[in-house]
Amino acid sequence: MANHKSAIKRIRQNAVRRTHNRHYRSTMRTEIKKLLEAIEASDADAAKAQLPKTVGIIQRVAQKGIIHRRQAARRVSRLSSKVNALSA
Repeated sequence: MANHKSAIKRIRQNAVRRTHNRHYRSTMRTEIKKLLEAIEASDADAAKAQLPKTVGIIQRVAQKGIIHRRQAARRVSRLSSKVNALSA
């Protein structure tokens, strides 16, 4: 257990940040699952409607530093190519 006042405060800050990060990461995963379900159902219109929302959340999570920017770019690229392949 922390003994210093600054260490105790740091533990509190980490706990708050962890809950925020978990919320954003969970939201991102949920949106990705919705998009993948639309792709699996071969519903091109729903997938195209869901893609910008999903991409926005992925980029927001990367901007906050919850996931790495290259991981975000890779996820967006793969999802976009799946949606484009669906309409082609």
